[in-house]
Amino acid sequence: MTLTDTTSTPQPGTKVLTEKSINKHVKAVEYAVRGRIAIRAEALREELAAGEKKPFQTVVNCNIGNPQQLHQKPITFFRQVASLCEYPDLLQDQNQAAVSQIYPQDAIDRAKELLKQVGSIGAYSHSQGIPSIRRTVANFLQQRDATEQPGNPNDIYLTQGASDGVKTILTVLTESSQTGIMIPIPQYPLYSATLSFIDATPVPYYLDEEQGWSLDIAQLTATIQKARQEDHVDVRALVIINPGNPTGQCLSQQTLTDLLTFCYDQRLVLLADEVYQTNIYKSDRPFVSFRKALLEHPSADVRNHVELVSFHSISKGMIGECGRRGGYFECINIQQSVRDQIYKMASVSLCPNVHGQILVDLMCNPPKEGDLSYPAYQAEVSGIFESLRRRAQKLEAVFNAMEGVSCQSAQGAMYLFPTITLPAKAIQHAQQLGISPDDFYCEQLLEATGVCVVPGSGFGQVKGTYHLRTTFLPEEHLFDEFCGNVQRFHTSFLQQYKD
Repeated sequence: MTLTDTTSTPQPGTKVLTEKSINKHVKAVEYAVRGRIAIRAEALREELAAGEKKPFQTVVNCNIGNPQQLHQKPITFFRQVASLCEYPDLLQDQNQAAVSQIYPQDAIDRAKELLKQVGSIGAYSHSQGIPSIRRTVANFLQQRDATEQPGNPNDIYLTQGASDGVKTILTVLTESSQTGIMIPIPQYPLYSATLSFIDATPVPYYLDEEQGWSLDIAQLTATIQKARQEDHVDVRALVIINPGNPTGQCLSQQTLTDLLTFCYDQRLVLLADEVYQTNIYKSDRPFVSFRKALLEHPSADVRNHVELVSFHSISKGMIGECGRRGGYFECINIQQSVRDQIYKMASVSLCPNVHGQILVDLMCNPPKEGDLSYPAYQAEVSGIFESLRRRAQKLEAVFNAMEGVSCQSAQGAMYLFPTITLPAKAIQHAQQLGISPDDFYCEQLLEATGVCVVPGSGFGQVKGTYHLRTTFLPEEHLFDEFCGNVQRFHTSFLQQYKD
């Protein structure tokens, strides 16, 4: 008898939940940024804490874009407002004299205004998100894109980080296992993991590494034609991550226009992951949103018919409030009946967490010139940004100076994705261990240096190539040491496995 045999007599004392009996789609999910190597990194951290001797003194988590884990300072104004909302008794009249010694007046005023709209942050909010915060997002979208058309709060859904919104939309899109979603390779594994869980079909298209991880419309066309005509996949959506994760490219407005035309011609929903929109390091390649490109598209048919869902988050940029889990998505040209179903799905979870919603409000409406807190806010944001840019350039140069390593520039985001030419002996050894060669390389890097990165196989890559993804988030005063550890390991690894 098996536990899934419902016709047999139950056997008391046997387990209902076993690896064999659970949902097969759960077992199919893989999420490399928190996978085997990241789990080993946590074990090493515990071993260090227990006094075990290692070749390093600390574990450096470069496997995930988690800025504050690596000691990026929170934005002061945001934390001031959030703390006042968390403990509103501080805003009572009898506490005004004491509180005003600690908090600037504009932070106090902002917290009072938010609490008027929010009520208690311990209460459920509207399932789509607090209406006043959705209005703030709508105003931000119009100002960011410099468009005449205002944002519509009813098109905006506040979420528990962008990831939750992505999962909701992919779930709504999926009708059957033959539903296809075009995803980039390399891709952020949220997409492949979610498609595995909901039993949809990923339709991969490849970014061109030699051309700065660029997109090719001809390749997209060939990919979708093969999927539809030969594989009989019902391809419904195109995922674009811009700026790219893990690849760091930033697309031009012309490329966005061409992609929107492609989606119109091929009848696709466009899913625009834009969470790194403020992490832009090249002045000649500014961020342009798909929303702006759609509203300014020369074709009225495209403007009026392409279905666009855009995602943003408080976790990235200079904010880095990953743990607060705040984000939003905006729907354009989505039927009202479908939006009603999206709302129903949101209501099943009652509401996104209110702490995250408050940070979305602050992200979309930060201190402005003339505000009391603006000078400090601007100094903090500029300082973080310039430091990230310096670290990106330094790490890129380090990789490109390493034997057998080639690394494209980071135009945006917070990652580098170098390609690594591995010795044949290392590849053979990895195969004997039953793991991918880049997985083996990253594992050895962790054991030797404490640096935790993610093998390129976790994101997808051209067959026969090997990559790793690393953030450039380690603190700047420790960055030379970090880079030196990676360089020394690489030299030692090549020497150990040289042909």
